[in-house]
Amino acid sequence: MSPSSSDTLRDAVALVTGASGFIGRHLTALLAREGASVHATTRGDAPRDAEHSALSWHRLDLHDTAAVRELVGRVRPDVVFHLASLVKGARDRALVLPAFEANLASTVRLLDAAAEHGVRRFVQLGSLEEPPIDEPARAPASPYAAAKTAATAYCRLYAELYGLPVAVARVFMVYGPGPQDLQKLVPYVARTLLAGDTPTLSSGTRAVDWIYVEDVVRALARLAVAPEADGRVIDVGSGRLVTVADVVRRLYRLAGRSDEPPFGSRDDRPLEQVRRADVDRTASVLDWRPQVGLDDGLDRTLDWFRRAATAPS
Repeated sequence: MSPSSSDTLRDAVALVTGASGFIGRHLTALLAREGASVHATTRGDAPRDAEHSALSWHRLDLHDTAAVRELVGRVRPDVVFHLASLVKGARDRALVLPAFEANLASTVRLLDAAAEHGVRRFVQLGSLEEPPIDEPARAPASPYAAAKTAATAYCRLYAELYGLPVAVARVFMVYGPGPQDLQKLVPYVARTLLAGDTPTLSSGTRAVDWIYVEDVVRALARLAVAPEADGRVIDVGSGRLVTVADVVRRLYRLAGRSDEPPFGSRDDRPLEQVRRADVDRTASVLDWRPQVGLDDGLDRTLDWFRRAATAPS
């Protein structure tokens, strides 16, 4: 398989870090459906659910340089999807070193192993929290944002100086069904409402570009094969800004609640980012656009949590 000679991932060897995470589960399922040979990494035990039974699982500590090099050398992937990350948007100083190690140092280790073994495309999962590369320099808003920004810089270094074909997906606010961080807004509000409780909420005034998880993984798959993506940072979002308050009210309506959400019952975080994805530019590079609208996506998400709450343990 070569990204320049095929627009699908059939018969490609794909290595996915963070495969047991929220986006990783959806991505590995898509890659398997497309006919790729999928090698999935996780820090702990592999998930036992049936959707992952066809994958080759590897326990990998991305802090271990020798282990990273050994696995990449043994698997010989055509494509690496680097999703493993410490995703915490808090501003606490205690997160600086963990974010540096998990989101920057580990990325550099994997980039170097990929360059050594001739990986044909390295897809890095970036974040809307990163300042755009064409904006004047300003301080990142959190330890997570700082580490992700630096990781993108190293991706560009490896692309331009060492010839590693790298593409960075600057992913906006992902939501959708499936196991995930339950402190994130959509799953937190969904589960709280389904339990008959009332969430505690910020002012809700922040405007966010929301993107459904299945649209995200389709974009990641396109990044793996689109020749024009080499060395590029590509927005993966909906191109629309919707406030947190609007999303919460939609969830209230879908859950059959008529009371007013208690906005302002918790403080807003400082330095929240407000950015809209450039979907037209992304479409010109990837031939991709989001397909799932916000109401439809929230309905699917709420339905998944409803079914999960009643499923036998």
